[in-house]
Amino acid sequence: MIMRIARTTDSDFEALYQRITQRGRVFDEDLWKVVEKIVDDVARKGDEALFDYTQRLDGYALTAETVAVSGKELEEAASRVEASDLAIMRQAAQRIEAFHRHQIAENWTVSDEPGIILGQRIVPLERVGIYAPGGLASYPSTVLMAAVPAKIAGVGEIILVNPSRGGQIHPLIAATAKLCGISRIFKIGGAQAVAALAYGTETIPRVDKIVGPGNAYVAAAKKMVFGQVSIDMIAGPSEILIIADQTAQPAFVAADLLSQAEHDEMASAVLVTPDEVLAREVSVELKRQLERLPRRTIAERSLEAFGAILVTDNLEGAVTVANRFAPEHLELIVEDPWKLLEGIKHAGAVFLGHYTPEAIGDYIAGPNHVLPTGGTARFSSALGVYDFVKRISVVCFSRDVLEDYGPKAARFARLEGLDAHGNSISLRLAGKNS
Repeated sequence: MIMRIARTTDSDFEALYQRITQRGRVFDEDLWKVVEKIVDDVARKGDEALFDYTQRLDGYALTAETVAVSGKELEEAASRVEASDLAIMRQAAQRIEAFHRHQIAENWTVSDEPGIILGQRIVPLERVGIYAPGGLASYPSTVLMAAVPAKIAGVGEIILVNPSRGGQIHPLIAATAKLCGISRIFKIGGAQAVAALAYGTETIPRVDKIVGPGNAYVAAAKKMVFGQVSIDMIAGPSEILIIADQTAQPAFVAADLLSQAEHDEMASAVLVTPDEVLAREVSVELKRQLERLPRRTIAERSLEAFGAILVTDNLEGAVTVANRFAPEHLELIVEDPWKLLEGIKHAGAVFLGHYTPEAIGDYIAGPNHVLPTGGTARFSSALGVYDFVKRISVVCFSRDVLEDYGPKAARFARLEGLDAHGNSISLRLAGKNS
């Protein structure tokens, strides 16, 4: 049996839940020590350490002259992408832009009484670093999902880092970067790239925020440099939870579970249903579809370790389970998904109905696919325009109003033992300049 079928009332359900939700939650102590040394070395030694780790860990040599992708390299790599594929990527970019433009926040001011003006300014970040995973695979969709909202927000400069096999940028990454207007691209990856973006080196500029997913080393490095720079989130292994009823097609459900399981062996795919017949049919369908899946071994290990088919008493119980998991991706393959949506409190993104597979959201639907994982959807959201701006409060008081509120604020300050705070108000009320 690839995926265990269990009832949520089983005595060992809690252990199963913990195994799935705690996977990848804590960094291995040895991994943390390795990343700590990499980050520290790059922070102290700059390019010397950056290039050394790139050679040792990624297997290609870089210098200050070759670390950046030249304009010629970018053009040559991008030219190798088929026109039809480029058209698809362009349409995806357009849809992503259209969706994210709804997230633009405006400056505002308000005068709640004469003599007081309060407000908020929305200011874009000056420089952002995007980490695009590389190595054996290429993920141009990640570039789109990060760069498009950053552009809409008005970020001054976008830096792209991408581990380049053999020191050559992947054609799809090059083409996507061109689509997004990104001209500064560096052939670096791993924890050393995160450190370089956080602290800056002789050739890599320091950024204000780092966004984009990566492996465990990248995630640990992002956590380590947080505070030195801002980050989007600590991305864990991918996950999907599907709520399905008797109207669901077993083949659709199985295919969607496998779409996440093929990511890596730590990915999680969970089906929650009140229909025991569907549960059994999906289990059979999973085995059938696995037979012809190129990444079969990865998907099979993922399903066996962190997959489950959970049977509940009813759909309301399925919603309760889903909210507890707070999954990155949640599919509602049920007769009335909009009604069920009303009860969903925690999810990175929700996909409604029989013809909205999660994969459509990965590429061309429009909403962002950089999503909270590991249950963090309880308190965090998808990447968006709001991640690339700061909010600055604006306060303006007239003298007359200060005479009313000032003594109260000064007293409040002294209650906290901060006399200088109180004095800064009292001096103004006394009409003194020094």
